[in-house]
Formats: sequence, structure tokens, C-alpha cells
Amino acid sequence: MISRWAACLLLTPLLFAGGCGYHTLNGAVHLPSNARTLAIPAFRNTTQSYRTEAAFTQAVIREFTDSTSCHIVSGRDSAADATLLGTITSYRIVPLTYDATTGQTSSYLVTITASLSLVDRHGQTIWANSNYLFRQQYEQSQDLASFIQEDSAATHRLAEDFAKAAVADIVESW
Repeated sequence: MISRWAACLLLTPLLFAGGCGYHTLNGAVHLPSNARTLAIPAFRNTTQSYRTEAAFTQAVIREFTDSTSCHIVSGRDSAADATLLGTITSYRIVPLTYDATTGQTSSYLVTITASLSLVDRHGQTIWANSNYLFRQQYEQSQDLASFIQEDSAATHRLAEDFAKAAVADIVESW
């Protein structure tokens, strides 16, 4: 027979396991259960950052493809069950740290603000965040001009990180 103290010691961790932040799959999903097809047209870009919207759109499409069972259509599709609309509204790069010996910037804080909305085929908003803020620090040993250039590795990393966060917020939000 197990003593009461031994039973309490064995069962106590189970009490705390329920509150560790884990959730069931599809526990708080914003995608309707009948959404089988998701259209993702090219994001709009209201910033001066050249072709940022292309990298971000492609990254979000890849992330939805990898993370959900939905059929993803790149572009508008009136037959799609839902459509994700996005606009890059702000793209800021701020020097964060400097190399003491060279005086050059060694890391940057990149801040993206976007407007994202998920609408059903009737135009009803399912989920929206008009001020989606995403920040990431990036290390850089070169100057700012070479840091953000067309198809730069940093822009693609930022787009991938943004896509993971945005898709998680839409699909698995708390």
C-alpha cells in the first residue's frame, strides 16, 4: 500500500502540468473548421522598402503550407474558403549596438508593422490585427546599405520569422 505522502508526491506534478501553457491542437483556432482552401494574395507594401512584400508573402505561404492542412492558393481566389490579406505599413531599421574598435554598427533592431486580416468568402472578418508589430534583432558586420538590399539574407530571415509568428497567432492563438 502506498502511503498518503508518497501518493501526494506522485500526484502533485500532475496538478501543475495542466497549467504549463500546453493546449490541445486546434484549441483556439481562428480558421473555420470548414476552411479547406486559403487564398493568400500578394501583400501590399506602403513603405519605401523595395519588394519586402514579396518576401513576406512567400514566407507566409510557405509557413501556412508547412503548418496547416489547408490547400493554399497564392493570389486571390473567389472559391477559397478564406483569404489572408496583408499590408506592410512600417519597416524600420535602427542601429542597436556598435563595435567599440571600429565604431561601426554591429547589430540592428528591425521593426515591421503590418495590417493582417483573415476574411471568409463572404467578406466577413474572421481575425484581424491592424497593428501587427514584429521586432527582431539581427547581427551585422557590414554597413546598413548592404544589410538591407534586394533579396538579402536578413530580409528573408526576417520574413520567415514574421511568418512563423503571424501564422501561429492566426492558427494557434491563445
